[in-house]
Amino acid sequence: MKVGIIDMGTNTFHLLVAEVRDHDFTILFKEKLLVRIGEGGISHGLITEEATQRALKALERFNEVLKAEKVDEVFATATSAIRNAKNGVEFAGRVQRELGIEVRIISGDEEAETIYYGVKKAIPMTDEPVLIMDIGGGSIEFIIGNQSEIFWKRSFEIGGQRLIDQFHSHDPILPEEVIRLQSYLAMNLEPLFEACQTYKPQTLVGSSGTFDTLSDIYMLDNKIEKNPLGTEFPFTLDAFEGIYEKMISFNRQERMEVPGMIEMRVDMIVVASILIHFVNQKLDIKNIRVSAYALKEGVLLKTIHSLYKKKV
Repeated sequence: MKVGIIDMGTNTFHLLVAEVRDHDFTILFKEKLLVRIGEGGISHGLITEEATQRALKALERFNEVLKAEKVDEVFATATSAIRNAKNGVEFAGRVQRELGIEVRIISGDEEAETIYYGVKKAIPMTDEPVLIMDIGGGSIEFIIGNQSEIFWKRSFEIGGQRLIDQFHSHDPILPEEVIRLQSYLAMNLEPLFEACQTYKPQTLVGSSGTFDTLSDIYMLDNKIEKNPLGTEFPFTLDAFEGIYEKMISFNRQERMEVPGMIEMRVDMIVVASILIHFVNQKLDIKNIRVSAYALKEGVLLKTIHSLYKKKV
């Protein structure tokens, strides 16, 4: 059967179409559209009418693909910006009425768990614990786990768009803004640091947009050909440090001129890079990996499991 997965993130909406067979899947189609559903309202707990219109337009496009692909089942999930908006449920109802797409608003805890399943499918793990980080526009998910289990997980509602609104007023970002952001992270991520003292992960596994772009920049700079079917993208800690210095010193135009940069990442990559750098330094991370799979692939895997469970 064909399954469509829609991931309605704070900045980007993703569509994945896959053929499901024998408890596994083959990806047939992927698309991402910049929607910025959190823009103008996320810091006030609202989805603006302008953001709603952008979302509906993107979902209309996805509907066209789903019909063309003759998809049997569609599963749409909404995350931070929608789950925290006062009018989030109203927005989901409007999507169902106007487009026939049933939207499931998931909790931060479920989002973190689902990301783990997506990453575990993409990246071979061992018994050693790793720290998985997924930077969204509304929230950031951290998961400590290994090949067989999750030891600790948490979603923090301090995603990239929220950090931009609070700390990135100047371009390039000012040194004092970086310091204020780092102090904010030190205070808000204390539960993460306590958990890492217990489990001591040495490897950071990044998933989703910012890490994809960082890897793209690294590959182009080192003339490494990207495997479009790969589930892990090349990256190194040394490469990150070099890119980080550019991101905090370049203005928007200079960042756009970096080979591998895309417009949908050019703003958030500044605060996201500061976050990654801060976590790396605080936890003395020794290795960094980039997963091609994240929430939407995790949703697909959980969907496959539930579909086969129903058959049994």
